[in-house]
Amino acid sequence: MASQPGPAVLVQYRVDEAGVAFVTMADPGTRNALSDELLDELHAAFVVAQHDDSVRVVVLTSSHDTVFSAGGNLKAFADDRPPIQKYAGLQRFPALFTLIGALGKPVICAANGDVLAGALGLALACDLVVATEAARFGCPEVNVGAFPFMISALIYRNINRLKANELMLLGELVSAEQACELGLVNTVVAAAVFDATVLDWAHRLAAKSPLLIRLGKNAINSTRDLALNQALEVMQAQLALAFTTEDLVEGVTAFREKRAPEWRMR
Repeated sequence: MASQPGPAVLVQYRVDEAGVAFVTMADPGTRNALSDELLDELHAAFVVAQHDDSVRVVVLTSSHDTVFSAGGNLKAFADDRPPIQKYAGLQRFPALFTLIGALGKPVICAANGDVLAGALGLALACDLVVATEAARFGCPEVNVGAFPFMISALIYRNINRLKANELMLLGELVSAEQACELGLVNTVVAAAVFDATVLDWAHRLAAKSPLLIRLGKNAINSTRDLALNQALEVMQAQLALAFTTEDLVEGVTAFREKRAPEWRMR
């Protein structure tokens, strides 16, 4: 008897020689709709990257030609599952956003296409966003009777309040250039150089001390919503901790000796 096919792989994962992990959403038939299954695979991929010492940077991208992700799975919003079952699945979004923030490794969102609805929250959970010129960004779910509840917290932490309201209430899309002006994107590049730009940024990050990058990212993640005096207290402690590392000494020594540093991860 023929064996049954296994479940479809919705997220591809690979690590290059420089320690860059590429997490690629690969469900083109749904335009990478953020279904429970896709979110679970994304979470699992980030956990693998978090615990793999050879991984220094993560790039989150899409295999679709024109769409990074269309956002939440609208079919699931209107299906006949009991509300309690739908509610139980909502934890996937905050769990993934929190994991990316606490990963201890920089994450680049490579927005090679439209970043819509819940996917905008996914992009903003990353540390850096590189977008192709053709990409569009926005919260169109309000146009079908939904609201960007989950991602509003991330939008408000990244851009001006009135512009955030405009995105969420009107549901209109903005171009990549407009997204960059709003502060949703770091840089916008032509499609012809998009992959090369993402790779350049990732490899430049991978060349830095993984230990100091982890200390820095964790410090930023834990202090971004603290009062100034509390944040400064945490940062002072983290700087004192950095002084005890061999990588800080090696970095300064290599700079003075005009050579590439040899990170020791301690």
